[in-house]
Amino acid sequence: MSGMALSEEEIIGLDVGSRASGIERIISSAMISYERLPMLEIVFDRVVRLLSTTLRNFTFDNVEVSIDGISSLRFGDYLNAVPQPAMLAVFAAPEWDNHGLLVVDGPLIYSIVDVLLGGRRGTAAMRMDGRTFTTIERTLVERLVQVVLADLTEAFLPISPVHFRFERLEVNPRFTAISRPSNACILVKLRVEMEDRGGTIEMLLPHATLEPVRELLLQQFMGEKFGRDRIWETHLAERLRDTEVTLEVVLAEHSLPLSTLLGLKVGDQIGLGVAPGAPVRLRCGDTTLFEAQLGRREDRLAVRIGRELRESTTEAA
Repeated sequence: MSGMALSEEEIIGLDVGSRASGIERIISSAMISYERLPMLEIVFDRVVRLLSTTLRNFTFDNVEVSIDGISSLRFGDYLNAVPQPAMLAVFAAPEWDNHGLLVVDGPLIYSIVDVLLGGRRGTAAMRMDGRTFTTIERTLVERLVQVVLADLTEAFLPISPVHFRFERLEVNPRFTAISRPSNACILVKLRVEMEDRGGTIEMLLPHATLEPVRELLLQQFMGEKFGRDRIWETHLAERLRDTEVTLEVVLAEHSLPLSTLLGLKVGDQIGLGVAPGAPVRLRCGDTTLFEAQLGRREDRLAVRIGRELRESTTEAA
């Protein structure tokens, strides 16, 4: 048994290793998965549909956009793994008082520049490593970012009115610190294909940015209008307007003992204690709706509604 004994250093090493792995499990379990926000995936599906049309009009080319993946990770880990060369666009969401990040990778940058400047179809975009982006390239990519942010704004509109505003364009990830390195973020990768050219657009949204609409993003998808079925609402409203209800005119009400009722004979009179011209009440079922004046129009009895009683009746109840 003595040959299997562990030294003090080995025991300490095992203890530190177990504690480290335990901490890592706690940290990883604390990450919030995008799957807990069902409506967010619907939003980005709408982004794909909108971008497919918008980018075709923007480039006058056959463009296909698809979701390449949605994941949750820490902001610092993402910045350390941003593929170079790339352009990073910082945008603001003033209504949510926070920021987001949009990254256009190198292949898509060169493809967009090539397409917008009249490059021939069927040829891959030329890539020149070891140089900075020119003013023309930065301008064209900024226009692309504006288009993407406009569609992202429209996609979020059924959830919450928000306007994603472009702020600046960077090429160094260190200058795009919009969140703490340890903060959790949602990363959405969009694949853009233009025949045999294309690349990737990555959207990074910190959980702090989505916090103001988190309750809305937790909703389940129940219709084309993001949780509301307009067709059923319209049909129900039309049917309710055509529904017939019975409206009773109550002249007065008086309580009598049962012995008095049993002693009534033909010709007896019951005094209601109501003066002539006193207002009457209109009632539907057990609910009193209006106070009105009784009168006559042509050869029929009529009532003129004076005031509404539903609010006071509700408060009294």
